[in-house]
Amino acid sequence: MQQVENLLKTSLAEIEKMLTTKTVVGEPIEVAGHTLIPLVAVGFGFGGGGGEGEDPRKAGAKGTGGGTGGGGGVKPVALVIIDKAGAVRVEPIRATASTVEKLGEAIARVVQTGKKPKADDTGDQTTH
Repeated sequence: MQQVENLLKTSLAEIEKMLTTKTVVGEPIEVAGHTLIPLVAVGFGFGGGGGEGEDPRKAGAKGTGGGTGGGGGVKPVALVIIDKAGAVRVEPIRATASTVEKLGEAIARVVQTGKKPKADDTGDQTTH
C-alpha cells in the first residue's frame, strides 16, 4: 500500500505543478497595438489502486498490487481583447473543427479594422 500512496502523492504533486493561473490565463500577446489574452479550461482525472498479500514477515510471502493513472486536457474557451484605445472585451470561443482557423480570422479582422468579430467568426450564435 505504501507504493500506491507514494504513486498518488507523486501524481498529485505533478498535477499541482501544472495548475497555476498561467494555465488558464495565457501570456498576453501583442498584435499591431492590440493585446490578446487567451483563456482556457483545464480538465484532468486520475485514479489509484491497491493491493493485497500475505504477511511480509513470513518467508516466501506473496502479494500483488499498485498502480495509478491519469489524463488531462486543455481547451480554449475565450479571448480577452484589449484594443489600442484600452477598451476591453471578451470573445467566447466555441469548440468546432475549425476553431483555430476561425480564431485566426477573427484576430486578423480585429487587427485590420479594429472592429469586433461577428458572432459567426467565433462560433458564438449570440448577438453582440
